[in-house]
Amino acid sequence: MTSPKHTRMLILGSGPAGLSAAIYGARAGLKPVVVQGMQPGGQLTITTDVENYPGFRDVIQGPWLMQEMQAQAEHVGAEMIWDQIVDVDLSQRPFRLTGDGGSQYTADTVVICTGAQAKWLGTEGEQELSGKGVSACATCDGFFYRGKKVVVIGGGNTAVEEALYLTNHSDDVTLIHRRDSLRSEKILQDRLLSHPKIKVLWNKQVERFVGGGDPEGLVGVDLVDTVTGDKSHEPTDGAFVAIGHKPSTELFDGKMTLDGGYLVVEKGTSKTEIPGVFAAGDVTDKVYRQAVTAAGMGCMAALDVEKFLADSDYEASKAAY
Repeated sequence: MTSPKHTRMLILGSGPAGLSAAIYGARAGLKPVVVQGMQPGGQLTITTDVENYPGFRDVIQGPWLMQEMQAQAEHVGAEMIWDQIVDVDLSQRPFRLTGDGGSQYTADTVVICTGAQAKWLGTEGEQELSGKGVSACATCDGFFYRGKKVVVIGGGNTAVEEALYLTNHSDDVTLIHRRDSLRSEKILQDRLLSHPKIKVLWNKQVERFVGGGDPEGLVGVDLVDTVTGDKSHEPTDGAFVAIGHKPSTELFDGKMTLDGGYLVVEKGTSKTEIPGVFAAGDVTDKVYRQAVTAAGMGCMAALDVEKFLADSDYEASKAAY
């Protein structure tokens, strides 16, 4: 049987948080190993134009940015492994993890950067028009709809916040909600319902995202009334699905503290309740969910790991005398 692969710093996930942690960890001489997961590069690999990542005056491509971050991490000494972790034992150090093909890993520290995925409707045309008018992030893509008509789908805090944000770019924002009342906080409801740039379509559900033009892009959404069953069509240039995010934490359910599915960390740090286990990026961030904040949290995690290992080495050296 092949011996487990051991590392002082094992990073789960290869989005902005994971790769930033890898860069800082490698520069600290920790020789981190990055298990890339099911979606190497994270959500930015399915994002086309990126305009809000610091350091670039021109529009850059999400996949290109992640390729550059990975190349930088490898250049300074991080190792990339194409695998998906399917089981973890965090009950004792070194931690033991199992890959999808049965590969075994042991680690003195683990940094969880498995991210989160936007929840989608699963409606016809949604996947085909993703990046072509259909988005799940107004703060990422709202700028591209300056002066255009947009719709937001949902009724919770996420949807209301996205609709309010989009009024910075559009004078014609429509919120589409399948019920007759919102689930968001009262103060957000008051802001939305009194905003002159926003209208609400109540009791409406998106039946289909409609594409058109050459090159093809979103031209509207087909709706069905959830009360009467009547059908209608709403023309739009952009549609933002805002029904929440689902952090990728199934692997840790029952093994770590979760808050609404998100990993819990000590305030102002990346430390979880398990010494030696850290978390960064969207897997623990239910508020900001931006590439730049994820990258910053990855840096924090690497610095926390470096200090943890230094303290552990010191205690071990004391015990040896």
